[in-house]
This record gives sequence, structure tokens and C-alpha cells, in this order.
Amino acid sequence: MPIYAYRCQGCGEHFELLVRSNTSLACPHCGATMLDKCVTAPAAPGKSKALLQKARAQAAKEGHFSHYAPSERPKV
Repeated sequence: MPIYAYRCQGCGEHFELLVRSNTSLACPHCGATMLDKCVTAPAAPGKSKALLQKARAQAAKEGHFSHYAPSERPKV
């Protein structure tokens, strides 16, 4: 069940709807059925180098290295 973004042609409001096969599309603000489907950018998963370094530092602080590659694990 995808969530779509819409703009109402009647009142101009932007909103998102969870769309099921039996969903009747109507503006939650004014009830109009004349809606434009909007293009939205998907959110990319957080995999930046800064986030990975922070997660690895936290894991090292807690003492677990299971998600590291063998070459990255500390020598004990």
C-alpha cells in the first residue's frame, strides 16, 4: 500500500494518502475529488561516511566488531 502525494485543485492543499485498491481519493481539507498526483523524491537510506564512522565508533566503544570486515577488525 503505497503513500502518494497529492495537490487539491479545489483548495490548493498538498497532502499524502495511503492508497489501497478500494480507496476513494478525496481532499481531506475540502472533500474535492479533483486531485493532481505530485512527484516526490524518495528519501535515500542514511549511508554516508559520517554515519558509518559514527556507528562503527559506537560499536567499538561497546566492544562488538561483528559488522566489520576481517581486515577492519582490531588485532587482539
